[in-house]
Amino acid sequence: MRLYVLPCDGIGPEITRAAIEVTESASRRFGLGLTYDYDDVGFVSLDKYGTTLRDEVLTKAKTCDGIILGTQSHADYPAPEKGGRNVSAGFRVGLDLYANVRPARTRPFLTSNMRDGKSMDLVIMREATEGFYADRNMTKGWGEVMPNPDMALATRKITRHCSERIARRSFELAMQRRRKVTAIHKANCFLMTDGLFLECVRHVAKDFPEVAFDEMLIDAATAHLVRSPERFDVICATTFYGDILSDLASELSGSLGLAGSVNAGELACCAQAQHGSAPDIQGKNVANPTSMILSVAMLLDWMGRKHKKTEFNQAATAMAAAIDKVLSDPASRTRDLGGTIDTDEFGRRVAGAVAG
Repeated sequence: MRLYVLPCDGIGPEITRAAIEVTESASRRFGLGLTYDYDDVGFVSLDKYGTTLRDEVLTKAKTCDGIILGTQSHADYPAPEKGGRNVSAGFRVGLDLYANVRPARTRPFLTSNMRDGKSMDLVIMREATEGFYADRNMTKGWGEVMPNPDMALATRKITRHCSERIARRSFELAMQRRRKVTAIHKANCFLMTDGLFLECVRHVAKDFPEVAFDEMLIDAATAHLVRSPERFDVICATTFYGDILSDLASELSGSLGLAGSVNAGELACCAQAQHGSAPDIQGKNVANPTSMILSVAMLLDWMGRKHKKTEFNQAATAMAAAIDKVLSDPASRTRDLGGTIDTDEFGRRVAGAVAG
C-alpha cells in the first residue's frame, strides 16, 4: 500500500513527520507494508512551480492508496490567478472527497472546556464539495463577485446528489455508533437551499428506521453543543455549518489539536489535521501532532474497510489507543496541554506505545 505524503505549510512538516513515525511503527507491528511518496504543495510548491497545487499532484494522488496532507496557510496565499490555489479544496473537489469526517470527544484524564463536567462523543459529517465556499461551487470562475467596490455577492450551491450521499454516510456511521443523526440547517431563512438539504436527509432517513433522526437550526445547535453535548451522536451538515460546529466541538473537548479528520470519497481518502498551520510556532518543534496522528489512523481504518484488510483497522485502533496512553501521562504532553515535551518526542512516545 502506497501513501502520498504532502507536508504543506506552517507546522505541517513537523506534525506530518511525527505522524509518519507512528504510522511506520504500526506498519511494522501489523505487517502493513506501507511505502511513502513525498511531494510539494503549498508555499514550497508556489516557490518551485508558481502554484500551491499542481494538477499533476492530483493526478498522482488518484494512483495512491491514501493521502496525508499537512496544514495549509491558505489565508496567506496570493489570489488564485496568481497561483494561490486552496490545496484542501483542490483535493476535495478534484478527487470528490465529499465527506469531511470530524470526530470530537472528551477524555477523562484531560481538562476540557465542557460545562459541569459533561462529556462528549460525537462525529460531524460535513459535506465538503459544495455549499457557501466560493472555491468549490462553480465549474469555472468563482462563487463570489464584486459588482462595485461597495457591493459583494456570494453564490451558494446545494444539490440533491451531494446532500443525499453525505446523509447516507451519516446514517451508516450512526448504525455503528449510538444510532442517532441530527441534521443541521437554517431552513427558516434559506428556504430553498437548506430546504433541499433537509428534504434529502429526510428521504435517506426512511431507509434507516433503526436510527433516531432529528433536525436543528444551526444557531440552536451551537447552544445545545455547549449546554447538552450528550444529545448528539452523528451531526450531518453542509460545509459552512459543519466547519463552524467542528471547531466548536473540538475546542470544547479540550483543544483543536485533539481530534483527527479525514476527507473521504468512494475511491480516495485524505488524512488532514483539523487545525490550522500555526505559522507563529512554525519550525519550533512545539506543535501537538495528535490531530495529524489520529487523522492518519482514520485513513488506515478507511483503507482497511475499503480493501477488506483487517490489519489496517487493527493498526488504526492501536494508534488511537497509543495516543490516549501517552496523553494520560501529564509528563508526556505538549505545551498546549500544559506539558513540556516537543513534537518529535511526542511522536516517538506514541510510536513506542504502538510498538507495545
